[in-house]
Amino acid sequence: MKFPEEILGCHKWHYYIVIFVLSILAARQLFLPGYFPMHDDLQVSRLYQMDECIKDFQIPCRWVPDMGYGYGYPLFNFYPPFPYYLGEVFHLLGFSFINSIKIIFILGLTLSGIFMFLLTKEFWGDLGGLVSAVFYIFAPYHAVDVYVRGAMGEFWAITFFPAIFWVVAELVKKRQNRYLGLLALFYGILLLSHNIMAMVFSPLIAVWALFLIWYYRKPLRAVIPVIIGGIWGVWLAAFFVLPAFLEKKFVHVETMFMGYFNYLAHFVSLKQLFFSRFWGYGSSGWGPDDGMSFQIGYLHWIVPIISFGLFIFLWLKKKVNFRHISHITYHISQFLVSAFLTHLRSTPIWQAVKPLEYLQFPWRFLAITIFATSFASGSIISSSEKFLGERRGVFSRPLLELLTAGLMLAVVSLNFNYFKPEKILRITDEEKLFSENGWNKLQTDAIFDYLPIYAKQPPAEPAPESPEILEGKVGITYFKKGTNWAQFDAKVLNGPAKIRLPLYDFPGWKVWVDKNPVKIDHNNFLGLISFDIPVGNHQIFARLTNSPWRTFSNLVSLISWVVLTCFFLWKFVKI
Repeated sequence: MKFPEEILGCHKWHYYIVIFVLSILAARQLFLPGYFPMHDDLQVSRLYQMDECIKDFQIPCRWVPDMGYGYGYPLFNFYPPFPYYLGEVFHLLGFSFINSIKIIFILGLTLSGIFMFLLTKEFWGDLGGLVSAVFYIFAPYHAVDVYVRGAMGEFWAITFFPAIFWVVAELVKKRQNRYLGLLALFYGILLLSHNIMAMVFSPLIAVWALFLIWYYRKPLRAVIPVIIGGIWGVWLAAFFVLPAFLEKKFVHVETMFMGYFNYLAHFVSLKQLFFSRFWGYGSSGWGPDDGMSFQIGYLHWIVPIISFGLFIFLWLKKKVNFRHISHITYHISQFLVSAFLTHLRSTPIWQAVKPLEYLQFPWRFLAITIFATSFASGSIISSSEKFLGERRGVFSRPLLELLTAGLMLAVVSLNFNYFKPEKILRITDEEKLFSENGWNKLQTDAIFDYLPIYAKQPPAEPAPESPEILEGKVGITYFKKGTNWAQFDAKVLNGPAKIRLPLYDFPGWKVWVDKNPVKIDHNNFLGLISFDIPVGNHQIFARLTNSPWRTFSNLVSLISWVVLTCFFLWKFVKI
């Protein structure tokens, strides 16, 4: 099976060992017992809800049963689910919910370094690739996403940025279709990890493909496999992407752009980006006195600028041509543009490009910034190699190895203390999820996000344990509630009676009385499902069914994943 060996370059195993060891160093405190506080402190809760879905055979998971104060709501119809499907794999293997979340943080740090190495070694050589990989792992904003914000979706998007750039480069350069499936897989995972970051990153992929066509002097038709791979990736993620886009009118999203979440309150200053060494675990706020860090990292912007200067010097000396410096120019430009978009001066762009408001926080562009600066940082090895060849007349491998080691040591030392949580809480799953405070937090945090539109306001009290009788005299027995269904027996003594379920209405909910569908309404303040039943003994069953778009998107994704599996099996067997 030469396919994976050729992709990874397994003869370079020692580089992967270095990346693995340093990623474990960045994740060292995640191996300690317990958990740590973070801004988005719902990661364990979301994984628990995903587990409930999987055990209830609600696949794909869309409706979570316990959030929304126990009324449930369509969280994973709109919130990117990939990290929680991945976390569920580890939970089903026997790890606790807390440890499963920590494992996928550790895994993401490791993969981000490996993918960056695979990408940049093709342009800067093995040593340059190693520098870029370590810079990417130890970028300060990487630590912010893990240890301060706990931004699981964005964290995994950052992991797959270099993976996508790498396979696009391989597709354009080698025009080998075996990379087509990898592009589809990686782009699909990006969409399933953080669809908003995917929206921002997708134009960069297109520009990257066109740049590579120019760089490698390929015909324009070389972009066709990239387009096919991208479309295939969208199909893989269709079960989430299509409903999330087409059904957002059925949930409250307005609170995501109001008040604290309006982008105008979260621009950062040049000092915060380039010069501040402040580190904190607080929140972002108006003005420069934020409680968290937005630094790019000293070495992350200084090293690329030095390398760019060396390339310009060699170009002026006619020792390299423009194509040699085009890569560093491309990524320096990407770095400067993304950094600019975090600054107040970019407000006109934010106002002109309305979809940007979905990012909520302009400093999210730091995800692009650290990708670009880490990529560019590895070029210092390539520029130094050419400079040493000019100055010494010979290629000096030991000096380059010394420079590589020095840069790696410097970036790890400079940012080492950022890669730790504010504190470790020695708690278990039971304490995190099922204590009084834990359960209340699971049910009520972010309660307005994706709340069905029929609810005028979030509930002030927990959902009742059984259906409410609005009219008539009714006896209710055997009430059971699953992740996306409920059933019970009802004896109506006089009527017709009217019953309200402790479930929000949302397109797809249906109710059957004695296996016959009945009309439902949501004409109440919370938009709960209500319906009439006649006198007599009845069996009632309610379930969230698929809307036409959900059915279509599920089918598209199912076919796409089957084709992808067959594609990889064919490539492994054939080669």
